[in-house]
Amino acid sequence: MNRKMYHTLKRLTDIAGAIVGLLAIAPLTPFIALAIKIESPGPILVKLNRVSRGKTIRILKFRSMVDGAELLKPSLRHLNERGDGPFFKIRNDPRLTKTGKLIRKFRLDEFPQLWNVLRGELSLVGPRPHEPEEVVHYPKQYAHLVLVKAGVTGLSQVNGASKLKFLEELTLDQHYLQRQSLALDWKILAKTISILFFDPTAV
Repeated sequence: MNRKMYHTLKRLTDIAGAIVGLLAIAPLTPFIALAIKIESPGPILVKLNRVSRGKTIRILKFRSMVDGAELLKPSLRHLNERGDGPFFKIRNDPRLTKTGKLIRKFRLDEFPQLWNVLRGELSLVGPRPHEPEEVVHYPKQYAHLVLVKAGVTGLSQVNGASKLKFLEELTLDQHYLQRQSLALDWKILAKTISILFFDPTAV
């Protein structure tokens, strides 16, 4: 299959998958929204800066943290468990709300990103999207990762995600780009769905 055909079919898969995903989450959306609003003040959805195709985009997520969580990040850097690179991760992040912990456990907070997929800003499968201040620290041999369309899921996401070391994650994303195919995309999507239903903490 030539690259043009692959990207055409990949885009059609993105559109179909995003529509199915949004329809699937629709019955739960009012309950998620109500729980978020009851527990803490602030918006139901948040827009987070991520890099895809070399540009900063605003991805949508259900709010899982207190309003203004990004402003609290500098004061929590001493708790960062990711000491091997620029990524930020705290297992028991004090900014998380109770509702946020629940929707994150089942990855429900990420479903609004499917709107970004419909808009063509993200793909269902691709390198993991990271913040602008993180991608500037990518080693030169991995700098090209930010020039392609990032994915809601991907090879690194289904093989440990934030549990991976910095360079391990980048290596997996590079491995994906070198071997891209519809078969690999569908395999990653199938593994993602399997994890969501049987081991939601693994993604």
